[in-house]
Amino acid sequence: MGTRSLRDSNIRIVSLLPSATEILYAIGAGDELVGVTHECDYPPEARALPALTSSALPESADAAEIDRHVRRGIHEGSSIYHLDAAALERLEPDLIVTQELCDVCAVSYDRVTSAVRRLRGDPRVVALEPNSFDDVLETIRTLGSLVGRANEGDRVAEDLTRSAERLRSRARRELPDPPTLLFLEWSDPPFAPGHWTPDLLDLLGVRSTIEFRHAPARAVTWEEVAAGDPDCIALAPCGFDLAKARRALADLQANETWRGLRAVREGRAIVLDGNAYFNRPGVRLVEGAERLLEELTRLGDGRYRRA
Repeated sequence: MGTRSLRDSNIRIVSLLPSATEILYAIGAGDELVGVTHECDYPPEARALPALTSSALPESADAAEIDRHVRRGIHEGSSIYHLDAAALERLEPDLIVTQELCDVCAVSYDRVTSAVRRLRGDPRVVALEPNSFDDVLETIRTLGSLVGRANEGDRVAEDLTRSAERLRSRARRELPDPPTLLFLEWSDPPFAPGHWTPDLLDLLGVRSTIEFRHAPARAVTWEEVAAGDPDCIALAPCGFDLAKARRALADLQANETWRGLRAVREGRAIVLDGNAYFNRPGVRLVEGAERLLEELTRLGDGRYRRA
């Protein structure tokens, strides 16, 4: 262990980031993965790999309960993820891919480096930190270069770039009068989008009422939400699949400000699978934006007018 070059064939890779797992499969390095996280569910074959993490959050918790657990954990200096350091040692990885971007989105970088210090070998630890769509493309190229698949990484990044430009052209045709949009990455409390999500909204030409471009998503007040008076609302909670996102939308009906929003009253609140298509900085971001375009087109027939 620790003697193989990352450009050699049959290197052993552990991915502690679902987006990195998706990218590694996309560039043809899936066979070199030996361990992943419990959240690595795409492509389906990733589920067969040993899962080195687990969640400390209660499975049945709603959005508000999860937020309380996360805030308490941050305050107490604890993590919402468990890392199986013993299993990591048994796998003897040459490369560990993790992140420093968000301790809520994946196991923390500090926890990973602490576990690595106890390993017998000397694996390389690479932390990914994309803040924009262009950064995501560079991440794909970087991973490709790291594992000896630079050409494949370039190809996947170029394909994603072309897909984005095709979507931009399609959106001009299908949304000639783009709506204003409130995109929520969490529901209770409401979180406005950050990092790469505003870039995806730009592809569609929609006007975001609140965003934190190329910076972390953050909580906003319901008063700020109401002041933006969006034509449409898209709810894509971080880490929630479509079923959980729909439950989060239903829970919002208890909120008087939410019920009073024009977009809600007029039936223009969209639910999306944020976990699959928006929250992970990987190869499916443009597909997520395409799904949002389809929903916006369906709701407004391509045009939005104030009542």
